[in-house]
Amino acid sequence: MKTQTEINYEMKLLSSLDKVFQDETPVYRPECMKLSALWGETVSYQAAYTGDFFMRERLQVQVVSEIADAVRVRTVEQVPVGRATNGIVDDNYLKTTSGLYPDLLRDLPEDRKVIVCSRQWRSLWIDVKVTDQIPAGDYEIEIRLLKEEEPVCSCIVKLHVIGTALPKQEIMHTEWMHADCLADYYHVPVFSEEHWQILENFFAEYVDRGCNMMLVPLFTSPLDTAIGLERTTTQLVEVEVKDGQYSFGFDKVKRWIDLCRKYGIEYFEMSHLFSQWGAKYAPKVVAKVDGKEEKIFGWHTPAVGEYTNFLHAFLPQLIGKLKEWGIAEHTYFHISDEPREEHLESYRAAKESLGDLLSGFHTFDALSSYEFYKHGLVDKPIPGNNEIEEFLEHGLTDMWTYYCTGQFYEVSNRFMSMPSARNRIYGIQLYKYDIIGILHWGYNFYNTQFSIEHINPYEVTDAGNAFPAGDPFLVYPGKDRHPEESIRMMVHYEALTDLRACKLLESLTSKEHVMELIEEDLTEPLTFRKYPKSDMYLLTLRNRINREIEKFVKDTAKGD
Repeated sequence: MKTQTEINYEMKLLSSLDKVFQDETPVYRPECMKLSALWGETVSYQAAYTGDFFMRERLQVQVVSEIADAVRVRTVEQVPVGRATNGIVDDNYLKTTSGLYPDLLRDLPEDRKVIVCSRQWRSLWIDVKVTDQIPAGDYEIEIRLLKEEEPVCSCIVKLHVIGTALPKQEIMHTEWMHADCLADYYHVPVFSEEHWQILENFFAEYVDRGCNMMLVPLFTSPLDTAIGLERTTTQLVEVEVKDGQYSFGFDKVKRWIDLCRKYGIEYFEMSHLFSQWGAKYAPKVVAKVDGKEEKIFGWHTPAVGEYTNFLHAFLPQLIGKLKEWGIAEHTYFHISDEPREEHLESYRAAKESLGDLLSGFHTFDALSSYEFYKHGLVDKPIPGNNEIEEFLEHGLTDMWTYYCTGQFYEVSNRFMSMPSARNRIYGIQLYKYDIIGILHWGYNFYNTQFSIEHINPYEVTDAGNAFPAGDPFLVYPGKDRHPEESIRMMVHYEALTDLRACKLLESLTSKEHVMELIEEDLTEPLTFRKYPKSDMYLLTLRNRINREIEKFVKDTAKGD
């Protein structure tokens, strides 16, 4: 057994794009550790640590810096991954096997102590929230591990703060919030005061990480539900049927909208009016019928028929409320999620049943076939990033895009098995193609595929071995009823700040100038399928963009 004097500790600086596995020694790469930031963003990095001793130890974390108040330290926790991939993989995965993967970010306990495991690597995730209260200049941040109040290992990073702010985010960004999953996980009644408080906690984090559009569950989400089964009812609209006539209450819809606006949500998407994968059925709708609550629409109801009469009564009243609340111009409507080409006629029938009820509003849906747009069935198609080229080749502009479990080969995505650079490159791709909106289906989907069972996302990260881990959710449901973030959430946020930095530099120079910085050292133009795979490319590119911004800001200041 080692004596006390023989115990060794080690700490290594790493970028936010590294993933530290317990059984792999991370590599310190100084070329990736030059940090710079603009006001209004959070910049992140990691400090990996280990020790060589007989058992485990608990050491205290200390931050030493003149901007220590702006520094947040979290541990990177390993989570179980059953399904790592979809079987078919390219050469840009970290691992393809089941096991423990680094993902969950957890705040330090009150005593600020972390577990150090003998001969196993773990890491700390360090965020620096750079506000305009931090003057431009250079700062050092030292992270120490203390044993009995004495440092046993540490690392120092240098951060250069540029004295100008990131511009407001322009791109629309929605991650689907599953209200039922929060009620189910925390065992609270749907839309009880407890549920509303949990929703508020999750809304705050949602906006803080660059999400500015929110799905509004008018009726229970007709998403990821097996035919004939149901998800927990989460219906904001109150419906009553008397003598065959429909009446509606919008109090809970208004409360949802107000909560969104409280935290800065700017855009709203009404939940899908028809069932997923073809728009053949109505969503589940419950109502008071002659004073008794019952399900009036669902899998047993064709999309076109009595449900058409319902929508013709409901939508004009909803639209009146949207106008009254001042959000009509920022509201989008979904018809049906992920229709395939074989669903063209059923989708057409559902859309045409609406007549001109949605005139003046955008309709948009995640889909893979250009035919839906060609036939005028959707004015804002949302193709996957592996299928967007066809839309771009037809000259479409103001494009949206999305990815999910089906976008696993060559294109960017954020599975746990993928390197973080594959997540972060998304921002540069969105910039090049002037994408105006991005969508993802799983901000917090805590069910198995088709919502057959509820799951504990700390134990099941792949929707019951259905999707690659990391696809169903970005945040974990914390014990304190606040979300716990993931590496993937933070890196996706970094992609969005890269996009905003590119936009800022473009405003100071030109699109052509920014694209030259992006592509000048590449052997071929960047696309959604072809892009640099290295961490260094992204990190050095962002620093170059920051330097260019700083140069123009300083030149402007001299001119004044």
